[in-house]
Amino acid sequence: MSGPEAGGADASGPVRDPGLQPARTRLAWRRTTLSCTVAAVLAVKTVLHGGIGPVGIVAAALCLGVWLGFLGIAHHRITGLARNEAAPPRMSRRAATTAALCTVALAVFAAALVV
Repeated sequence: MSGPEAGGADASGPVRDPGLQPARTRLAWRRTTLSCTVAAVLAVKTVLHGGIGPVGIVAAALCLGVWLGFLGIAHHRITGLARNEAAPPRMSRRAATTAALCTVALAVFAAALVV
């Protein structure tokens, strides 16, 4: 067997087997969003635990801003993957870089909880 029946490419391009991969990817984005939410809430709670001061307010605002940035990117990606298209839209470099930077920033906030 060759061609589209065997998963090969024809004149119109490669055939995509939707399978469960988009569902797994959506679930991974949701898990990562949940983890970021927990890290952000714990970071804000820790910052504000000793009392509300200017440094605490700035730290909480930064944490909230990073979390909202990641949440926006994740929501956009989840909805893009949820559409029943032949191929989901590719994530732009800017969105991928922003998601990675938000994840690293939230990891730093979470590590600051331990130290």
